[in-house]
Amino acid sequence: MAKTADYALGEYTYPRGWFMIGTSADATTTPAAVRYFGEDMVMYRGESGKVFLIEAYCPHMGTHLAKNTSSYVVVDKKHVEGDGIRCPYHAWRFGPDGQCDDIPYSPVKPPKAACVKSWKVVERAGCLWTWYDPENGLPDYELPAFEQWDKPSWVNWNVECLGELACHPQEVVDNMADKGHLEPVHGSIDMIQFENEFDGILVRQILTAGHKTLAGSGAEPMTNDTWYTGPGILQSTMIGEYPSHMLIAHTPVDDGVIKVWYGLFVKVKNDQPTDADRELARGYEQAGVAAFAQDFEIWANKRPCINPLMVRGDGPFDKVRIWYKQFYNPRARAGEFQNRVNGRYVTRGTQQAPWDTAA
Repeated sequence: MAKTADYALGEYTYPRGWFMIGTSADATTTPAAVRYFGEDMVMYRGESGKVFLIEAYCPHMGTHLAKNTSSYVVVDKKHVEGDGIRCPYHAWRFGPDGQCDDIPYSPVKPPKAACVKSWKVVERAGCLWTWYDPENGLPDYELPAFEQWDKPSWVNWNVECLGELACHPQEVVDNMADKGHLEPVHGSIDMIQFENEFDGILVRQILTAGHKTLAGSGAEPMTNDTWYTGPGILQSTMIGEYPSHMLIAHTPVDDGVIKVWYGLFVKVKNDQPTDADRELARGYEQAGVAAFAQDFEIWANKRPCINPLMVRGDGPFDKVRIWYKQFYNPRARAGEFQNRVNGRYVTRGTQQAPWDTAA
């Protein structure tokens, strides 16, 4: 299992950006133990309805704030109190900012050192998102709007957790430039177009081709507009009789391990989707999961690709890897990496860009 340092990505082990940490249903007033960015964390929903993400271990004596079922703090339903959480061991209460604000048996004000780290959480489109920055800075780009959520004619996605993958996210992001895998893995024959565009924190792939898994053999070519917003949120629009909008989110759990989710919005004929519309959308969603599973299986069973052996006809893997470095280095250097790749790149070997003597 390769790690960030093996890819020479930059100063930091984990990238700066917005990342998914679960679905809305995953956060309740029963605190949950989760792990991201090499850290044990606790996620819970306060009595206000807001979701919070904090460091897992109490600074008093190191107790895990979520992993308990027998303490009377838990049994008597005092574990979450207001928007705070009490330690199951000595009942110290930590506010949503991570600062201890009550020690029930002590007459003194809790010391400033009695605190745990906390992370910003946004609940949007049925998902939970956190901002991670090894420099502890505020977000430097916006979380996507996911504007199809609850809009007329759109069936909301049912985001599915596909589990953990022992693969560095670099290998997943490489897919943005990987023209060569599309026919053998996905059956994307008769490729009309394959282009990449880099623009700041965005990288885009424009593909027009057949797709056996999504559209079946002999179907009309599909046009997919696929893009990353930052290092861990991929969206893709697919044009057809029933337009769809896909989400693939991957978040580092440990160095070289990611957790992955998949979701799909589908636009139907009715303003208010019917049961039949939702059933149709589920069928599209299952086909999408099957297509992504084809990539997932490859990533799960390959050795790390530290230095791609690029040949004529490959997409711009080198550009993708330079673009990705901006998130692993101080944000003051982001423009340096962006300036090296910003622009549009056409990979030849398609109907729109056939091989010729000038290529």
